[in-house]
Amino acid sequence: MLLGLSQPAYAHAHLAGTDPAEGAVLQTAPDRVRFTFDEAVRGVPGGVQVFDAQGELVEARPTVKGAELEVVPAEPLGNGTTVITWRVVSEDGHPISGALTFSVGAPTSVITPPSSDASSIPEVPWTLTLARGVGYVGLLLATGLVAFAATFLPTDASLDRPRRRLAASARTAAVVAAGAWLAVLPITAVYLLGGGPGLLTQGATWSSLPPTEYAVAAAVAGGLALAVALLGPGPAARQRRVAAVVAAAVAVTAPALVGHTRAASPQLLAIGADALHLLAGSVWLGGLAGLALTLPALSGRGAAAAEVLARFSTAAAGVLAALVATGSLLVWRILGSWTALVDTPYGRLVLAKIAIVLATLTIAAWNRWSLLPRLKRAANTTSRQVRSRPVVRATAIEGAFLTVALLVTGFLVDTSPEGGSLPASASAEANPGTHTTTLGGITVRASLAPRTRGPNTVTLRLSSAAGEPTEGVAPPVVRLSSDSDGATLGAVPLTHVSPGFYTAQVVLPVPGTWRMQVSLRVSEFANPVAELEFVVRG
Repeated sequence: MLLGLSQPAYAHAHLAGTDPAEGAVLQTAPDRVRFTFDEAVRGVPGGVQVFDAQGELVEARPTVKGAELEVVPAEPLGNGTTVITWRVVSEDGHPISGALTFSVGAPTSVITPPSSDASSIPEVPWTLTLARGVGYVGLLLATGLVAFAATFLPTDASLDRPRRRLAASARTAAVVAAGAWLAVLPITAVYLLGGGPGLLTQGATWSSLPPTEYAVAAAVAGGLALAVALLGPGPAARQRRVAAVVAAAVAVTAPALVGHTRAASPQLLAIGADALHLLAGSVWLGGLAGLALTLPALSGRGAAAAEVLARFSTAAAGVLAALVATGSLLVWRILGSWTALVDTPYGRLVLAKIAIVLATLTIAAWNRWSLLPRLKRAANTTSRQVRSRPVVRATAIEGAFLTVALLVTGFLVDTSPEGGSLPASASAEANPGTHTTTLGGITVRASLAPRTRGPNTVTLRLSSAAGEPTEGVAPPVVRLSSDSDGATLGAVPLTHVSPGFYTAQVVLPVPGTWRMQVSLRVSEFANPVAELEFVVRG
């Protein structure tokens, strides 16, 4: 299925085009500027800024509708170079940002346009990753302990002591999980806006979060509080146990409504698979923690320990099947290919998680097929307490491995499936008027607009590895030639607008494929050359 049916499902939106184009030189100022993305986006307060040729901020009204961002200046733009910086949020909740530069009349060198790709993904703060990781561990542990106490532990009143231990552990995990998920809200708001903690004092910061973020945090905190309250420290009636499990299920499946599954297709299938994956993971982790907490107390009660372990072991087979099935489906829909498992940071994290889970499965198999039979045989002997110790140790180790897998999940939530940028071929398809190459360690971003027969604007941006504008030993040299009838323009006279920024006006006489040869002297002896292709329409 991965090889034959799926296509890469890029989780973040990407800029598909702008009007006017990047680097365009216009005769008259546009009354509005449009940015078109490859999926629906939403704006954030203060996400768009317009700078005129003097570097002054220009008042403008940005609006977002579906996959289009429209910026309308309050007053007509003056002559010279205008820079518009933008920041929007993808369907999966991650922000993307960039900048557009165009000129009216002629380019000016009064300001230095910010160096930015057409679409970039800001780095996720470590505090957000940590909060999500702790939140997932606490959430799955708390809900799993509730499920274990309500379904696997016998209702015998003699088991009140291990039941109280489970209830106390579930409450502690629930407090940690609720705190972590509530902490995610302000950290995410600041991340979306790209500012510091000072933004939290502004009401607009909190409005930047989508309603689903608040709904998920409320469902997690409220579901956990209700589940642990219904569970209680003593034996509960069947109705209360069922209600506790339902509340726990609502809490643990709520996070499926946010994250990469929102951008996967079909969305309903991806969200359903993610919810079932979380539910199965909570039963597994909570069951392991429940066994580790109760087996020492049950080892002296006849066959009770073997009975509890057998109940969970039987259910674990279905749980593991659900984990494997839903995990495979999610990888298929989010990554889309086998090569993405090794070519992207997200895929490599998935492989790490798979390796951890395989190690956990090995311990689980040893527990099920070796230690459990021994415990059953020892159920009526004086050595049963001693024989339960290997089971407790193996269960604790299994739970520790699974906890590490959940921490990896926290990183997965905040990692781009495509590694932060589109592959070169996809990038070229999304913005065929712009190509990027590297010459002697200097990144060269070349644009041709509007790519139609007649007048066009050539734009070159030179940047260092740190993303700052830079220069070679000598100015770059650009030559244009056509494959259609052998037409050639020779060397194009470039205008140096600002550090690392060059433009030129050319007239392309014929449509078809044009080759742009860019050479840049980077040292006394090195003059690397690259050739880029642009398709010009008639």
